[in-house]
Amino acid sequence: MRNLRLAVPALAVCMALSACGGQGGGDGTPTPTPTGAQPVTSAPSPDPTDSEVPSTGPTPPPPTALPPSPKPGGPTKPPPVGATELTGTVTAGVEPNCVLLDNFLLIGGPRDVLTPGTRVTVFGRVQPDMMTTCQQGTPFLVESARRS
Repeated sequence: MRNLRLAVPALAVCMALSACGGQGGGDGTPTPTPTGAQPVTSAPSPDPTDSEVPSTGPTPPPPTALPPSPKPGGPTKPPPVGATELTGTVTAGVEPNCVLLDNFLLIGGPRDVLTPGTRVTVFGRVQPDMMTTCQQGTPFLVESARRS
């Protein structure tokens, strides 16, 4: 009698667990619950007309196209409005194809001018939130460069 009292609840639990594991049919479609409600698979998108929900969408990446740099020995253009000017000697980074100027990682610009050991003046803007593979220096987007 005691074995029967233990076997019946154990059997009921096993049947319930196997029934739960078999729901859905394996085709990826959710099976309705007994109340008819669908399980939540993703968060609902916010209503754009709802003023209480702040916009948290992804911000577009900064433009990657830079204006062409002047040819060596050719005419130079004035620095872009709001650009930062750096002057110094280009050094090689620890990673291949990474060049630095005063602890700024030079991104873009004419690679024939931005070679290690060359004294240059570059114009551009600091981009501290940019991710790079160079592992050193603060990213600096070069808009123009010339030997100095």
